Amino acid sequence: MADIFTKWIKGLEKTRKVTFGRLAAMFGATEIDANTWDELEAILIQADLGINTTQQIIVNLMHIVDQEGLTKTSDLQEFMKVELINQLIEPIFPDFSSHKPAVILVVGVNGSGKTTTLAKLGKMQKDSGKKVLFAAADTFRAAAVDQLQVWGDRLDIPVISGQDGADPGSVAFDAIQAGKSRNVDLIYIDTAGRLHTRFNLMEELKKVYRVIAKTYPGAPHATWLVLDATTGQNALLQAKAFKEAVNINGVILTKMDSSARGGMAFAIQKELNVPILYVGLGEKPEDLQKFDRNGFVQGLLT
Repeated sequence: MADIFTKWIKGLEKTRKVTFGRLAAMFGATEIDANTWDELEAILIQADLGINTTQQIIVNLMHIVDQEGLTKTSDLQEFMKVELINQLIEPIFPDFSSHKPAVILVVGVNGSGKTTTLAKLGKMQKDSGKKVLFAAADTFRAAAVDQLQVWGDRLDIPVISGQDGADPGSVAFDAIQAGKSRNVDLIYIDTAGRLHTRFNLMEELKKVYRVIAKTYPGAPHATWLVLDATTGQNALLQAKAFKEAVNINGVILTKMDSSARGGMAFAIQKELNVPILYVGLGEKPEDLQKFDRNGFVQGLLT
């Protein structure tokens, strides 16, 4: 457990130093007054929590101050930690054992770390004894197929791909058929990175989703959105667009160790009500950690 907390503390160092570190400075011996709330509001908004989440936290803390009769800002510290934890959804990791194969559709914009994250997920499952298959449905970028194939070769995980420019729906179809015949446990389908503002590409993603559902009733069994934590509030705009296009039921935040905008995790939870399942705290496969809200908040405030 100590090692896990150490990972969170190290991985969230930039966010902690740039924004959340200021919270420690304000929790002192001073009296709680109007300036306290103004300062706290400024810190939380600058930390990318978003206006709605920030206002909710402040209203809750004001209520606690009245209820408990608190007078010093130092008294707020532990209550602040609890409030931050309560703003995050404790993820329930899906049990795919009743589906064989289970199909997980992985979506996101270019540069979010989608393909690398998919490979890390595959390794995690393979190491736990699962039989995994990758589908390279990003048929518009030859480099994306090559990248996934390199990962497949390295991890000894088979990759189903089509010709350059092939219909991504047909690749997904072929992967599902292959997964059934090979008796695999999990199929991860990599899709083309697309800007959330490109209508035609988002429509194509919907088509891939429909092909999967038609080919294999009940699938995809999960659709996970990969977001780059360094993009801050822009990631929230992406998330909203993808959720409207397909049934997103999980979020993976990458590059958290490179970001000073870790607070955007709170805004995503507040606006989407979709759990964060995994967070990338480094480049190594083992640095993809299951999201733990206690560890996350500990890493921000330590």
